[in-house]
Amino acid sequence: MKAVIKAVAAYLPEAVLTNEAIAASFPDWPADKIEKKLGIRVRHISGPQEFTSNLAVSAAEKLFTATGVDRASVDALIVVTQTPDYLLPTTACVVQHSLRLTNKSLAFDLNLGCSGFVYGLSVAKSLVETGLSRRLLLITADTYTKLLDPNDQSVRTLFGDGATATLVEGVESERQFIGPFDFGTDGACAGDLMAHGSAMRRPVEAGPSCLKMNGGEVFAFTLRAVPPSVEAVLAQSGLALEQIDLFVFHQANVYLLEHLRQKCRIPREKFVVTMAECGNTVSSSIPMALGQALAQNRLHNGAKVLLSGFGVGASWASCLVEWSDGVA
Repeated sequence: MKAVIKAVAAYLPEAVLTNEAIAASFPDWPADKIEKKLGIRVRHISGPQEFTSNLAVSAAEKLFTATGVDRASVDALIVVTQTPDYLLPTTACVVQHSLRLTNKSLAFDLNLGCSGFVYGLSVAKSLVETGLSRRLLLITADTYTKLLDPNDQSVRTLFGDGATATLVEGVESERQFIGPFDFGTDGACAGDLMAHGSAMRRPVEAGPSCLKMNGGEVFAFTLRAVPPSVEAVLAQSGLALEQIDLFVFHQANVYLLEHLRQKCRIPREKFVVTMAECGNTVSSSIPMALGQALAQNRLHNGAKVLLSGFGVGASWASCLVEWSDGVA
């Protein structure tokens, strides 16, 4: 039994924050300058009573509607989030109930950010290929905008809210559809992207929870960590860079992605950039980009796609996926 991605769906909240609205608060950073540097025009913002579980359920319901999959057949649920509804219980338990999944399903959260989708895929693959799950729902969902200081232009311009649902299931095949993987962690960089006042070390009562980012250090870490990770996946797979059909990296911002593309020597036509209408959606950015690539007919059966997520932690993860339209 081999694990394969069968479907991807995405959900974005209705409310939006435009560059023009941001520029009104920061006159020294006009709308056209924001778009040119970051590649972002619009971010979607969760409402006051719209939380991670709401976004997660909406994405999953879109997937069920699009595929016709019987929700009773889903026996595992992973929710990747860093903005859970509660410290406890896990958001996965809330989502399992809201989606009316069987009580026989396992459900848990993964507390990871920009590398979270690739980490989630590795766990999904392990559960399916060890026989612990036959059909698994991997959800990414975050409401990072609830953590942002409206006066901090470095983060307000970047992040948007959103969720995705990815269906992973087992098929009888000798082919490997997901993997190999490369992972890495550099906890010395943890403070470069951190939400203070959000848990036990500094409870919320001690002050508002705000996301702070040291952009220069995050940039340097990414250029240091990602190219070797891409090379490691290629080496494990026995493939040359030229044999990869599409590269889908975490959609951080255009400025960073262009530096990565050049450093990795990836042709522009094989490199996906899709954050213009949604911003940086953290762990949802890679599956959202996959969904857009599908809609643009940039993915075909048998396509080899290299994924790489990187950021908060500092954490990174890369893997190879063989796209599998038509696998029974």
